[in-house]
Amino acid sequence: MDTTVVWIIVAVAVIVVIAVVALLARSMRDRRRHAQAEQIRHEVNQQAERVDKREAIAHEAEAKARAARAEAEAKAAEAARLQQTASSHRDAVTSSREELDARREHADEIDPRVQQTDDDTGRDERSPDPRVMDPHDPRNDPRAMDPRHRAPVEHPPRR
Repeated sequence: MDTTVVWIIVAVAVIVVIAVVALLARSMRDRRRHAQAEQIRHEVNQQAERVDKREAIAHEAEAKARAARAEAEAKAAEAARLQQTASSHRDAVTSSREELDARREHADEIDPRVQQTDDDTGRDERSPDPRVMDPHDPRNDPRAMDPRHRAPVEHPPRR
């Protein structure tokens, strides 16, 4: 055989070996990439589960916030309604007190036992003692004169 033919056979064999090695390396690389891709997919699935749970928690928190907001608005409306009711009661009380005061004054005016007072000083024009003219003064209360109705005396604490 001719040396040229031998060289051609050797060259073809080397090319075949190089091609086989390249195919094996490519196949190994593809398997390694496939395994890496599967690992990434598995991690993504796990993280997607965590994200889904967080999303559910976020939806629940939003629902609770909406409920709390609605409750707060209802409480604010109730507070406004109660404030309005209190205001109307306060107005009625003021009106009733004014009416009672007017009726009390009228009763004092027509009662011959009640002495009339000077409007500026609150004192009876005929009496120098200011307690005589004020029927609402607790010192004019007959029970205050009775020793059985006296307040208990407080003693200072002992040391």
